Amino acid sequence: MKRIISVAVVVLSVISAFAVSALNTEIKVLASSAVKDILGDLMPQFERASGHRVKTSFGETPDINKRIMDGEAADIIVMRGPDIDELIRQGRIERGSRIDFVRSTIGVAISPGSPWLDISSSDTLKKALLSSRSILLPGGPGSVYLKGLFRKMGIAEALEPKINVLAPGLRVSEALARGEGEIGFAQANELRDAKGFSYVGSLPPDIQSVIVFSMGLHTNAASREPAGELMKFLTAREAAPTICHRGFEPANQPLGASMNMQLQP
Repeated sequence: MKRIISVAVVVLSVISAFAVSALNTEIKVLASSAVKDILGDLMPQFERASGHRVKTSFGETPDINKRIMDGEAADIIVMRGPDIDELIRQGRIERGSRIDFVRSTIGVAISPGSPWLDISSSDTLKKALLSSRSILLPGGPGSVYLKGLFRKMGIAEALEPKINVLAPGLRVSEALARGEGEIGFAQANELRDAKGFSYVGSLPPDIQSVIVFSMGLHTNAASREPAGELMKFLTAREAAPTICHRGFEPANQPLGASMNMQLQP
């Protein structure tokens, strides 16, 4: 009888240890620095709800690619959609596991004291730009897209003397706060919560440029099931308010449905 009880105690101990282990699984995430604020907000919520622990490491695209090539362990990778697709092609992310996470859109802001803008349509934006005194554009691909947009709108020549393209690495938000321009364009997540100027909203959907950040399961994921739980959590409807607060849009909702805020002064 004592032996039966002892065996039962051992079995229960093993089951309990397994249950605790299952609840306390560590999930490793390797993510683009662009989504650092969002994940910083959402990961503690997931940990409290699931009992799992999440270890997140951030980097820029070349750094992440190198770390993956060098064999760094991870369960989930979060990068721009095309980068995820390339890792799938290389066999480093499981085919069929890609889930679109968030969209980054171009936003518009104004310097302190500037008149409020109506950017509800491409026509109202066009009028606002033509009547503006100065325009700040980010360096890199953002300025290329916006200058192309101005050409399509037929106002490139009129705007050229007003435009100041910042050097790579300089932030439109900081230049606006210093009063270096009246209207500024940048990724909405840069402008949404910055101080010293007014965020107007995202460009209308018909002239918007969208960057999609996606995630996928590493082919060598050690915590496959918990990682799947995390991916579902990050793309659930309940995550949308946090995503929008950080200036992004949930990728599984229509463009502009939750984040194209035409804020009022």
